[in-house]
Amino acid sequence: MPVHEIPQFDDLGLPKLEARLKAELECLLYPGKDWVPQRDGVTDVVIIGGGMCGTLAWFALKTGGMHNVRVLDRAEKGREGPWLTYARMETLRSPKTLTGPAYGHGALTFQAWYRAQFGAKQWDALDKIPRTMWMDYLQWYRETLDVPVENGVSVDHVEPDGDLLRLTVSGSERETILCRKLVFATGRDGTGGPNIPGFVKDLPRSLWAHSADEIDFGALKGKRVAVIGVGASAVDNAAEALEHGAFEVRHLVRRLEMPTINKMMGIGSFGFTAGYAALPDEWRWRFMQYSFATQTPPPHGSTLRVSRHDNAYFHFGKETVRIEQRGAGAEIFFADRTSYYADFIILGTGFVIDPMARTEFGDTAGNILLWQDVYTPPKGEENADLGRFPYLNSDFTFREKVPGTAPWLGNVYCFNYGASASLGKVSGDIPGISDGAAWLAREVAAKLYAEDVETHWQAMQDYDKPELLGHEWEPTELQQDGREGKVA
Repeated sequence: MPVHEIPQFDDLGLPKLEARLKAELECLLYPGKDWVPQRDGVTDVVIIGGGMCGTLAWFALKTGGMHNVRVLDRAEKGREGPWLTYARMETLRSPKTLTGPAYGHGALTFQAWYRAQFGAKQWDALDKIPRTMWMDYLQWYRETLDVPVENGVSVDHVEPDGDLLRLTVSGSERETILCRKLVFATGRDGTGGPNIPGFVKDLPRSLWAHSADEIDFGALKGKRVAVIGVGASAVDNAAEALEHGAFEVRHLVRRLEMPTINKMMGIGSFGFTAGYAALPDEWRWRFMQYSFATQTPPPHGSTLRVSRHDNAYFHFGKETVRIEQRGAGAEIFFADRTSYYADFIILGTGFVIDPMARTEFGDTAGNILLWQDVYTPPKGEENADLGRFPYLNSDFTFREKVPGTAPWLGNVYCFNYGASASLGKVSGDIPGISDGAAWLAREVAAKLYAEDVETHWQAMQDYDKPELLGHEWEPTELQQDGREGKVA
């Protein structure tokens, strides 16, 4: 029977799908046995981020019996992550069939959620997942699993407090939280922030925006808009400007030609997910640097969304060297000695990894070990951006640049884009996110158990529930017949 004819989820309806999921989880003894000794006033794990990574991390920990976990997100409910904020693509790039954050549960996949509501025919007709629908699915995921996300809470500072971490937060009734482990499930900009090139530093903020900013696209009607870059976010923002009536939109691209092949997609497999982190530094660097150098192309649909407009232009070989204000707009100067006047500039320049940009760490951010501190690439493979990624332990935790100066970093987990150079695509991208969450949960559990090993040892000795009560057998005396020892 073809897959599209399997009736297991089709037209089931969400209430029945949720009941089915609950039954499956009960069969798997979810939630796991609570085994972590409690400490008064102490949270075992705090997760920063209530989006896809954060809610999945909570589910993985809960499955593993770690119940004393809090999930904090500074956004209001329903606005976690990029999907309804700075993400402006019409559909996701990922194939609709990927299992994403389902964590091995078929009834928790996007496919099951979609087919339960709309049936097989609409599923077969669906090409890619609409962005806003993906957010609808994530909200259903959160509510169905009852993930206790605390919205409107921002973690402002992290510092050691003995063997614990003290979090200074805002937006919560309590000003500080004591915890044992801290997980940064903070998405694409989780270990840095938007990449703001120096050539806009003297421009008024009214003349430019980064693609991650809130942008009043309606105000761009009739304007000349320059978009610097040609990645996914750049073309999505260009399309928004065009659809809101911009006079023209010009992509200004440093590269000589459009990138067309997503190299990482070509090697995606369980082998890569499981094996990447165990590779020597030179191989891990080589894979990531090649991906950076070849660049991930913008999605097919997003690019057509721009190019179907007659007033959209792609200019290659246009490396921006400086921008100067000219009246109500700005003149952009290129390395080839040409220039272009724009009324508004959108920076589609992506994100930069920079632990120093994470104010939560304070001065300790400068002591986080980076790839550039550890590995010197061969000539031709240099990449400053890649060098700024944190050089993580194999359990997602940060490492000290100077041993002994900040050992508490070993209790902070980087479960976001910043982990990709060290551990691969397992902490942000949809394809490998469930594998990454299982990995994270095992590592957190291992540390918590080791730290409480004396308590667990004592509990083993103190356990006194009998397996046998004494009536299950009768003793028999051993008798001798004078020749060989035999039981009579």
